Amino acid sequence: MSLMSTLLLGFIAGVTILLGLPIGRLRSPVPTLRALLNGAAIGVLLFLVWDVLSHAWAPVEDALTSVHAGTGGLGPALGYGALFAAGLATGLLSMVYYESWMGRQLSPAPTSAESQSRRGPGAMSVGEIGTRRVSRLASWSTARRLSLLIAVGIGLHNFAEGLAIGQSAASGELSLALLLVIGFGLHNATEGFGIVAPLAGDLNPDGGVRRPSWAFLLAMGAIGGGPTFVGTLLGHQFTSEVVSVLFLTLAAGSILYVVTTLIGVAVKTRRPDLLAYGLLLGLLAGFLTDAIVTAAGA
Repeated sequence: MSLMSTLLLGFIAGVTILLGLPIGRLRSPVPTLRALLNGAAIGVLLFLVWDVLSHAWAPVEDALTSVHAGTGGLGPALGYGALFAAGLATGLLSMVYYESWMGRQLSPAPTSAESQSRRGPGAMSVGEIGTRRVSRLASWSTARRLSLLIAVGIGLHNFAEGLAIGQSAASGELSLALLLVIGFGLHNATEGFGIVAPLAGDLNPDGGVRRPSWAFLLAMGAIGGGPTFVGTLLGHQFTSEVVSVLFLTLAAGSILYVVTTLIGVAVKTRRPDLLAYGLLLGLLAGFLTDAIVTAAGA
């Protein structure tokens, strides 16, 4: 299959993430809908964690099976195991450090009096030094930053999916590549809901709903769905199980952190019933779309 045709498949699989994003523009989502969307996002993301970890662990399991059968050594198992642990730790802990850094960016700058009391007489005031510059991301609301984290985690996952599409097309398995595009495209459509779910609770200081701009939604769609296209391009050029494991574990770690954050949001709503309904809806949507991919033999 030609490179241009393969890239078209990757584009189709990735662009479907845009289908779920317009829901973030709802003018006044009721609290019930917010809680349900939050639960559904958790369900979709939990499915993704299971999905990416099972695929990332497969090389370790295959290597251990070879050791048991006497056809291979422990080297590959240890290597893939170390890569698995390193990717998972990096994906999870990088989100922790990111939030810590963002918290420092958002902390108020000390006043002149506080600076003098800390530094003593003769110290330069804050006005003399200049106010601390706050990064653009630090000016975003918590809901928008959480939406960005979800998009990044999904993007890492979709990069690995793009690798599968590109590798299938490059090997001449056109029917498999087409089925992967259908399955991954449906997956991405549900993942779009996960990205915008936190935005349903994004409020202005006066309590009004803060609606995201179309530019913001498109940017989140590019971050979440764009890596599918990039992965397709690279997958068509070469096959690398190491790269696939690395990106899958990075995705799993970052998505796990986001799940814990969304659960904290769900607890504040005090609606465990809506959390359960949303979880079930998200999990079923994930497994339903995965069944299509499985039917392709992937």
